[in-house]
Amino acid sequence: MRRVLIGAVFLAIAILLVLQFVPLEFPRDNPPVTATIEAPPEVYRILRRSCFDCHSNETHWPWYAWVAPASWLVTADVAEARVKMNFSDWGTLGAGAQRRRVRKIVEEVEDGEMPMWQYTLLHPGSRLSDSEVATLRRWRDGLDAER
Repeated sequence: MRRVLIGAVFLAIAILLVLQFVPLEFPRDNPPVTATIEAPPEVYRILRRSCFDCHSNETHWPWYAWVAPASWLVTADVAEARVKMNFSDWGTLGAGAQRRRVRKIVEEVEDGEMPMWQYTLLHPGSRLSDSEVATLRRWRDGLDAER
């Protein structure tokens, strides 16, 4: 029985080592920031802490982003997040598109969809407090009132 257990451990290690050589579908890079978001300082701090790692070109790639199979998940999540909303090109959007995105941000935060649970599990400081959600709501309401 002990031999089987030792063999299983070595097999698992060998599989993990081989997985490190499987190429990633998405690169772990940070393209240049072209037009970052302009927001009130308190809003910007919230977004930077809780959103920028996935939704900007300023991702801080954690150690597990370099270890398969976690690296596959992290890079795919960041690539998808940047396509959906990227604060690094926010300034290239028109005012209407920015307002729609702000509404979507608040909606997803209120629904508990963002930040994603797996991100907050590893980055507990990214969780938003009730007062931070209220700050985002005020930001949304202020932008809507500007129309």
